[in-house]
Amino acid sequence: MADSSPGGYFGRALVIDVSDGSTRVLPLPERVLREHLGGVGLGTWLLTELGPPGVDPLAPEAPIAFVFSPLVGTPLTTSAKFAVVAKSPLTGLLTDALASSHFALSGKLTGHDALVLVGRAAGPTTVAVRGGQVELSDARAEWGASSAQAEASVRARLGGGWQVASIGPAGERGVRYATLSHDGRHAGRGGLGAVLGSKNVKAVAVHATTKVAPADAPGVLAAARDLRTRSLGRATSKVRELGTMANVLAYNALSTLPTRNFSEAVFEGAAALAAEELASAHAVTRASCASCSIGCSHLYRDKGGRSVRMEYQNVSSLGSMCGVSDPEAVLAASSRCDDLGIDTISAGGTIAWAMECAERGLIDAAWLRFGSGAALLRALDEIGTGTGLGPLLSLGSRAAAEVVGGDSLTFAAQVKGLELPGYEPRTMHAMALGMAVNARGADHNRSGAYDADLSGELDRLRGGDAHVRGAVESEDRAAVMDSMILCSFLRGVFDEPFAEWAVLLSLVTGWDVDADELRTTAQRIVLAKRAYNLREGWTPEDDWLPERFLETDLTLASGRTTSLTPQRLRSMILGYYAARGLDGSGRPPSVQT
Repeated sequence: MADSSPGGYFGRALVIDVSDGSTRVLPLPERVLREHLGGVGLGTWLLTELGPPGVDPLAPEAPIAFVFSPLVGTPLTTSAKFAVVAKSPLTGLLTDALASSHFALSGKLTGHDALVLVGRAAGPTTVAVRGGQVELSDARAEWGASSAQAEASVRARLGGGWQVASIGPAGERGVRYATLSHDGRHAGRGGLGAVLGSKNVKAVAVHATTKVAPADAPGVLAAARDLRTRSLGRATSKVRELGTMANVLAYNALSTLPTRNFSEAVFEGAAALAAEELASAHAVTRASCASCSIGCSHLYRDKGGRSVRMEYQNVSSLGSMCGVSDPEAVLAASSRCDDLGIDTISAGGTIAWAMECAERGLIDAAWLRFGSGAALLRALDEIGTGTGLGPLLSLGSRAAAEVVGGDSLTFAAQVKGLELPGYEPRTMHAMALGMAVNARGADHNRSGAYDADLSGELDRLRGGDAHVRGAVESEDRAAVMDSMILCSFLRGVFDEPFAEWAVLLSLVTGWDVDADELRTTAQRIVLAKRAYNLREGWTPEDDWLPERFLETDLTLASGRTTSLTPQRLRSMILGYYAARGLDGSGRPPSVQT
């Protein structure tokens, strides 16, 4: 650790030009670290500083940043996470994604708070970072392999002690929602795998060479013991027992389970895809991420005996969204997404949109129909191979709709080009607002406003001021947790989140941080994302939902109908802008319209 750096930091980023392997060290002043923390916050700052305005996301000049945080390497549970930040080829705006793994630990202990890649290698390449030394090696042997296969191959080639993050075939082909992953955990949304693939980088390998100490090691250890105990309490019991799959039946009962491309919100086949059913029919195993005491991951066995990690978003996107109730097909589809290295949410959302296009006669594909597990798997295969409908579906639903034309854009379930996660906006109005205004697009991690909808403290079917406050609060909390970094599943264990996070940050860094400062930091990070997007071409029309959600009533499980009117959404958006100190068009006052 540099003498001038606070605890938990090295005070530098390593910028690597993969064209020739040259490097430079970018100093990170303490002011920058304190104002942006790490993870998503620091990544946004790095992208703003290093990314040429207006750059094509897949151009050699476009940076992709692997960003760590002050908590990485401490005994604090769930802190072994890293953020990947780049300009998205799917949205043309900022994208960031988190993954939990030992890559975060070894990556930070190369002696850097971030690793930033620019340039384009001449051919398939592995980038290996050990301390300040960078070596580029031929990755033709791994090109075409799945992420898991590539990781194993690179480790075998480099030797012990290396951690490897890799892309799959989809990233190589430039699928706009390709992921990158390590140890089966994906940095999933927005096409980060395509950005890495555009640089001809198959894998990034890191090897720890140093240590970094917290300012108050005994204090951190005591806080870690307390946090571990609380992490095993009631707030996390659901995800420990059944994982996020526990939401399938609950959300179906609440009429918020996306079904057949959001044309409905109650799926008649939900029971077959529920955690309770899958656990009994497909022997389940629990697993934990690195440095995590919760163990939310649940792995199910497919008919071939292979373990498949299943989440609620897999089931909603590849199951109910496509009208597929066959658990074997959904398990196989999830496994195929892992092998290809593609985001399950965008894959399922784009395929569901294409199924509706086919049924309306807008796409000539008689085989592509809702409810067909075979069609789902064929579509995924074509995305992976670039055959048939693959080139069209690889664009994502918004860009594909612009190709297909007709009225297909009106039912493409996306915001800013990012496909909606598994929450029906017409029955969750705080979440509707959160998805409409979030910098990443339709998102449930950077804007977990569904917590407000499900709190029982407001009417989730009638949005208003309380929904605005819920959306702002959830976005601020995510900004801090994703930058410190702590897993979002811990959010329920804190009674006074900002105050308690300030204590943890103070123990690690030595800063005298309080709740008010962290709230200001959260707001700064949220606005920094918006400022980056403004620079890259964001317009007020981007903060909106597709026509389907605003012009079509929804039938609830009770038989009643409900709606989200354009007037109601506009009122909440204006309330959000006011709460953020933005003008009526969503811009900071200093930005000229």
